[in-house]
This record gives sequence, C-alpha cells and structure tokens, in this order.
Amino acid sequence: MDRFARYSWLTLAFTVVVVLGGALVRATGSGAGCGSHWPLCNGEILPATGNHKTLIEFSHRVTSGLLLVLAVGAFRFRPRGHAVRKAALVSLAFLLSEAAVGAGLVKFELVADNPSMAHGLAMAAHLVNTFFLLAAVTLTAWFASGGAPFRVRRQGSFGGGLLLGTTGLLLAGVSGAIAALGDTLFPSMTLAAALARDLSPTAHALIRLRVWHPVLSTTAGLLVLVLAVQLRKRGLFEAATRRFALGVAVLVGVQIGAGVLNILLLAPVWMQLVHLLLADLLWISFVLMGASALAASASTEAAAAPLPPPEAFSPGGGLAARQKP
Repeated sequence: MDRFARYSWLTLAFTVVVVLGGALVRATGSGAGCGSHWPLCNGEILPATGNHKTLIEFSHRVTSGLLLVLAVGAFRFRPRGHAVRKAALVSLAFLLSEAAVGAGLVKFELVADNPSMAHGLAMAAHLVNTFFLLAAVTLTAWFASGGAPFRVRRQGSFGGGLLLGTTGLLLAGVSGAIAALGDTLFPSMTLAAALARDLSPTAHALIRLRVWHPVLSTTAGLLVLVLAVQLRKRGLFEAATRRFALGVAVLVGVQIGAGVLNILLLAPVWMQLVHLLLADLLWISFVLMGASALAASASTEAAAAPLPPPEAFSPGGGLAARQKP
C-alpha cells in the first residue's frame, strides 16, 4: 500500500470524524453558533469571540473543508483514466453538495431549536448526502489500494439484493436523523413518557415519526444480514469479500443492540454519537462488501468468456478476413 492509499484511508477516517462533528452540532443545538452567516461565522472569517456553540459549529466547518485535499491527491498520484480519479471527483461533488445543504440550513435558520418539518426534511437530505459522500470516499480508498473496477448493471438477483440493502440502509438513516432531531428538540424525562408521546395523536410530527426508525432499521438490518450471509456461503467470492460480509453481519447485530440501548437511555448525546458511528461503519463495510463482490463477479465473467477461435489470431483470419470485400 503506497502513501496515497494510506492517505485515502486516513481521509475516510477523518470524514467519519467530520460526520460525527456534524451530529454533535445538531445534538448540542450549536447549528446557530455562527448566527445566520455562511461561510463567515458571525460576520468574521475567524470568530474572535463566541461561546462553546460557536466553537463547535466553526470547527465543523473547518474540518469539512479539509476534505478537498483528497481530490487533488488523486489527480497527482494516479494516472489518467484510473478509477480512483472518478471516485475522487464524485467525492468532491458530494462534498460541495454537503456544504450547500449546510449553508441552506444556516441561511434558512433550520438549526438549533427550530421544530418545523422543514428542519426534519433538511436533516434527512443532509443524511442521504452524507452517506453518498462516505460511499464515494470509501470507493476512492478502495481503488487507491488496488481494488478492481466493477459495474453495477446487469448483476441479476445479486445486484437486486445490493440495491435493496442500499435502499434499506438509506431509509434507516433518514428515519434515524429525524428521530435524533425529535429526541433533541423534545427530550423526555422517562421511558414511559417517551413511549406515550410516540403514540399520542396530538404529539409533534417529529415525535410521531420517530417510532418508524426501529421498524425501518431492523428491517434494513435483516436484509443486509441475509445478503452478507449469502455472500459468505458462495465460493465465488474471495476472502476479502467474505471478511467484509462478516464485518457487516457483526455490525448489524451491534447496531441493533446500540439502538435498543439508545432508547432505554433516552438518547443522551454520547449515545447518539456512538449510534451514528456504528451506522457509518456499517454503511462503509456494506459499500466495501458490495465493491469487492461486484469486482469478483466481473473477474469471474471475464474468465468464463469463451476465447476467440485460433484463426482469429492468424494474419489472414478473424476480423481482417471478414472485412475483405
């Protein structure tokens, strides 16, 4: 593994830290720490004054900007046409859209204690974009480390399983973002009170929607678990694919347990961060499992393709002979 490959994996780890920083901004109500200013913070490039919320929000903005270096490195250390260049460009595109969503949250004041559904929808969009950004950075590191290119189309039932798993994890993430926002804006003192509010027809929509998160996340986890088990059973795939599949299976179980604990503890900030960290690790492992399996499938198809007849390699045979009038 060369220097750029190691740097790519470190960038992925740093991206996860940045994502957790964004969750900390939301969980601590620090989204308005820089006021309604963006990209400035309280009208300044470097805020000279402010409270801890200003520090949290400004730090998150700075660390997000550091991810731009990844795309530059991809074009410097990998040749033209290399898959890592495309993945790095996609990472850059999602990073810019991530910044745009963040700017929209600040400019339209969909931060801090804003209880509107627009705030919830914006957080859902933010989560989807974040997951796509993580996937792009993950694939950048995969290709930088020698991972083979792959195609997604025409993969049959296997491709359908990956699509279902991807959709399920995204829906689980979206419902989790809404549930976390509801926990932050409308905290409960006891578990019984929280459950009563979840089922109350007069409760705020953000509270009533969070009941769907356990259902969607458990369903998505079971889908992904079945896919991982099937991949481990099939001899077509290499050891790397089976290791990723094992990681996915373990993380599904740990994440479901963490979700139960998060509910029992009434979603404290530290537990929300642990829950999100596990969700990020599960998503990254799922992306790596899919990339490895798709690459193995492509190489198997290439190996099974019939060879041209011997006359195709002769000077007078093959395509040259068929093109003669």
